[in-house]
Amino acid sequence: MSTREHEAQGLWFGLLGVVIFAMTLPMTRLAVGPAADPQLPPLFVTAGRAAFAGLLSIAYLVLTRAPIPRRADLPALAVAAAGTVIGFPLFLALALRHVDAMHAAVITGVLPLGTAIAAAVHLRQRPSVGFWICAALGCALVLAFAAHRGSGRLDAADALLLLAVASASVGYVAGAQLSRRMRAEQVICWVLVLSLPVTAPLTWLAWPVQPVRPSAWAGLGYVTLFSMWLGFFAWYRGLALGGTVRVSQVQLVQPFLALLFAVPVLGEQLDATTLIFSLAVIATVFVGKSMPADTRRHPATALESSEGGSRP
Repeated sequence: MSTREHEAQGLWFGLLGVVIFAMTLPMTRLAVGPAADPQLPPLFVTAGRAAFAGLLSIAYLVLTRAPIPRRADLPALAVAAAGTVIGFPLFLALALRHVDAMHAAVITGVLPLGTAIAAAVHLRQRPSVGFWICAALGCALVLAFAAHRGSGRLDAADALLLLAVASASVGYVAGAQLSRRMRAEQVICWVLVLSLPVTAPLTWLAWPVQPVRPSAWAGLGYVTLFSMWLGFFAWYRGLALGGTVRVSQVQLVQPFLALLFAVPVLGEQLDATTLIFSLAVIATVFVGKSMPADTRRHPATALESSEGGSRP
């Protein structure tokens, strides 16, 4: 298969992952509830979704007879776990107690740029100047939209959302690196299984003592099965096939998909301005996709892999 075909497949897998992840914001908000009407504790949602997905991962790994990761892969697995299993969902759940899903969607719209920067540094990929211009333009549109909706102000919860972005960016890159040597499905499964010694006890300790609405449990069910598990099957496969820097830009449409999903799930209002910004951001994605981006690793990185090393 040619490089162009690999990139095309990677973009489609990446888009599938983004669609799944876009529901994470409204479903997490549904699970934790607003501060005025709290439902499941944020720590329980964070640990529980990873622990339950970890049990599914054990079954998957056994049924598929997946090989045990090499010792050299453990650092990257730890980084992926810290970013995607703990950091991102915890900071997101805490923030969503204080801001609605639409607000969170526009702030986390800088995630593609964070992922691209992390990939460029750790995987030593070299995107073109035009590619960076498109990425920066897309992120600028997202931030402008956030400022417009917030009347020029940033909530205190925005710091938590930015920490969530930083965590996810690093975790995505570590997972993408592992997906070069392991099947994408096995990467997230091993990440979740190796996290169980932490997530399982926390789930037990944070188990809710007060009754909550069935919709909150439905939200937890979604972020467990799809956001924490199946979504990564597609996402890591896409990053590995199409290149982390290029495929990460598909995330630019994620905040606006989250806005659309927040309407039926949470009853939040969608206006014409959102649609205009959405179309503008999608345009930057397609333009950026056509820009040159060297997705090959630096020779030093390839040498480390051949010697059994790992650089998360």
